Amino acid sequence: MPVHYAGVGCEMDAISDIAARKGVAVVEDNAHGLFGKYKNKNLGTVGALATLSFHETKNFIAGEGGSLLINDPQYTERAEIIREKGTNRSRFFRGQVDKYTWVDVGSSYLPSEIIAAFLYAQLEAKDSIQSKRKRIWEYYRDNLETVAGQNNIRLPIIPAHCEQPYHMFYILLPSLEERQKLIAHLKSRGILSVFHYLPLHISDMGLKFGGKKGDCPVTEDVSDRLLRLPFYNELTASDQDRVIGAIKDFYRK
Repeated sequence: MPVHYAGVGCEMDAISDIAARKGVAVVEDNAHGLFGKYKNKNLGTVGALATLSFHETKNFIAGEGGSLLINDPQYTERAEIIREKGTNRSRFFRGQVDKYTWVDVGSSYLPSEIIAAFLYAQLEAKDSIQSKRKRIWEYYRDNLETVAGQNNIRLPIIPAHCEQPYHMFYILLPSLEERQKLIAHLKSRGILSVFHYLPLHISDMGLKFGGKKGDCPVTEDVSDRLLRLPFYNELTASDQDRVIGAIKDFYRK
């Protein structure tokens, strides 16, 4: 289950090769990566299944919810049944059965027409939305390169064979202590910056399933040092200048 974090594609050739040798399906977590690409392939089209998110923090939003992309046809019929409250109602509508009934587990996963229309209007404006996000991302990168290089801060890395959808802009600080101090400094300037996912294997539930600190050292290290900067479609260059200026002031101390 590769996660295309920040919409930057995982190494899907290697992952797909391992999955094929082991006889397991690949499910892409593409919550961040709609319209991103890996070696000219759209993210979400490589694995047998892929998930999208339309949560309010994403590039295209419906308040909540998402989509399941089915690339392997063998999963299509069961997905329809699960979506339709565990019934074969979709087959009934297609005239494949004379009545529909309960055949499997399921729930009510269909979005309302209003939510679908709200989302569709944004997809129609895809180029405009993505253009705004590209400008915001590149403005951060261009104006933070120098201070990052001087203070051992890592900016996002986009491999040449990947195309990102400009979902977020994060920085990797040298240490947890420095990150927490920078969060507090930005907060004092009225700027919200946040860390991101905590490692699942050392969450309360992860520990119950047998996880322990040290199992995934890279995950644990990055989780401690990652900081996300403000990023939304209508973010102006002047507001970004406030964020960038506050970060530079922090490192002048």
